[in-house]
Amino acid sequence: MQNNKLSGTLPTNFSIASSLISLNLHGNELEREIPRSLANCKKLQVLDLGDNHLNDTFPMWLGTLPELRVLRLKSNKLHGPIRSSGAEIMFPDLQIMDLSNNAFSKELPKSLFQHLKGMMTIDQTMKALSNEGDEYYQDSVVVVSKGLMLEVVRILSLYTVIDLSNNKFEGHIPSVLGDLIALQVLNMSHNGLKGHIPPSLGRLSVVESLDLSFNHLSGEIPQQLAYLTYLESLDLSHNYLQGCIPQGLQFRTFEKNSYEGNDGLRGFPVSKGCGNDPVSETNDTESVLDDQESNSEFFNDFWKAALMGYGSGLCIGLSIIYFLISTGNLSRIIEELEHKIIMRRRKKQRGQKNYRRRNNRF
Repeated sequence: MQNNKLSGTLPTNFSIASSLISLNLHGNELEREIPRSLANCKKLQVLDLGDNHLNDTFPMWLGTLPELRVLRLKSNKLHGPIRSSGAEIMFPDLQIMDLSNNAFSKELPKSLFQHLKGMMTIDQTMKALSNEGDEYYQDSVVVVSKGLMLEVVRILSLYTVIDLSNNKFEGHIPSVLGDLIALQVLNMSHNGLKGHIPPSLGRLSVVESLDLSFNHLSGEIPQQLAYLTYLESLDLSHNYLQGCIPQGLQFRTFEKNSYEGNDGLRGFPVSKGCGNDPVSETNDTESVLDDQESNSEFFNDFWKAALMGYGSGLCIGLSIIYFLISTGNLSRIIEELEHKIIMRRRKKQRGQKNYRRRNNRF
């Protein structure tokens, strides 16, 4: 029933032992709270209530649903802190958590992430797909990945996403996120998060999109992030990060806009070099060698041109001399030159004599 004009409130009488598997009311005009009776739907795998007008706090009680794999509550009026329920296991099978564009606040509790076993084993989803075959339940959901809105089909077996962007979260990024090694998209942008980027994020070996922009993060970018070989989209812009940007592998593919708004950062691609950065030194050495090589090529070309010009002039001059000798005009030209030189000397001598005579008279 997604993308209609349904209004009012959600039903509150979901019965115990309900066989409901998927509930998609995305893109309507539903208001008020999320009904607690949804906790009776123990077989529920997909709950998409995004893009409505729901006004409630975070439904942590949904974490007791053993098969819930998609929780999408984006773009509502949900607010307040996310409080721990005290239960030992929360959201054990969850693979997509989209809480973006709400007004959640305060610190992110460690308990929200520490039992997400569906995001802790890389090959788990592929095993589920191969075991179920064609009878495996199919569904789709739209997620934001690498700045694009994508419709993901068969999401229960192929995709893992956490999107907490555009809220009012504060405090530090929980280091327990590094345990979610099957995570492919992590978006925590446009919040009030502070402190250092936890080095544990370097364990997210299959993450493809990492967005921590528009927060208050400080310190250096962990070197561990440079080893994320699947990372295609990185946005750390508009924080208070400083120091050298890690080099190597995927980090050589990111452009300046991934780091803009962090005046303390240096190194490629923000600046030419950063301390003992081997990559920048290599680049500088290569540039010097390129300059020397280009200069050498220039001088080689110059001398080639000069020698070609000299050789051409010499050939032309010898050709003229040979022509004059063969025609007998060379001796005549030499005699005329000698005659002119003698006449000029005589005129000069006469002028000097006349000058002396005048001086003697006076």
